[in-house]
Amino acid sequence: MGIGRPREDRRLTGVLAMALAVAFFTCIDSSAKWLILAGLPALQVVFARYLIHFLLALVVFLPREGLAALRSNSPVRQVLRSVFLLGSTVCNFAALKYLPITVTTTIMFAGPIAVTLLAIPMLGERVGLRRIAAVCTGFLGVAVVMQPWGAAFHPAMLLSLGALTLASLYFVLTRILAGIEAISTQQIWSAGLAALAILPFVPGGWVWPEGGTDWTVFLLIGAFGAAGHIAATEAHRLADASLLAPVVYLQVFLAALAGILVFDTWPTVWTLCGGAIIIASGLYIWRRERAQLRGAKRSGP
Repeated sequence: MGIGRPREDRRLTGVLAMALAVAFFTCIDSSAKWLILAGLPALQVVFARYLIHFLLALVVFLPREGLAALRSNSPVRQVLRSVFLLGSTVCNFAALKYLPITVTTTIMFAGPIAVTLLAIPMLGERVGLRRIAAVCTGFLGVAVVMQPWGAAFHPAMLLSLGALTLASLYFVLTRILAGIEAISTQQIWSAGLAALAILPFVPGGWVWPEGGTDWTVFLLIGAFGAAGHIAATEAHRLADASLLAPVVYLQVFLAALAGILVFDTWPTVWTLCGGAIIIASGLYIWRRERAQLRGAKRSGP
């Protein structure tokens, strides 16, 4: 079995690794939207993203670790983690067909807020009233972005909510498996199982990319996925999840930039206002978690 490298306290390196992961995640979303708008079916784009990721993981890890990289120390949780990641990707890519990348990204900013709620049953953490209030405020920000009361609401936003929930479950399990499972095993399992699960639904409606740009994006989307998730997994090994959580907010600038430069789409006032509410509540939760962690360390033996 692949042995997970032990957790380390290298905060700056962990934060930089997470920032790099966020940049690659923006590249994944931009590539997916590009390919879907070019006429490729969403499930085919998901399949390409994970198949290329899987092949790259095999090329990178098997020569160094051999077949041990394929054997999991926690197969049940590894399967669950892979299912959550696949489900999040399917929902997100389907939503990107109809929504601007700034909208899908902003809704996903509620991830750290959702992780706070999921940490109660899954990690046994205790959450006080002030953090619960911050969670509610964060989801108010999501409502501002979605505008379920107005004409701007699109049903595809419900897919983004599904992607948010499943991605949050994925990141909680990533933290649980950090130090237990080797990065190689996590990457091979998550990408391989996803590609295998999607395979039966792909061949019937296969559409080949047209032109050099489409082919380049088609091939790169899996590389972006592999690089992003390797960086995110390594970041969680090097630094606490509570420290890494705010780094995802870098994506608001990257997604806005991609929307403007690649798709000629500017974020709306509602998206910006809702995003500001989500980020403010997420940063408050982050500060509370960091303060409690420091207090626990001071009161320890």
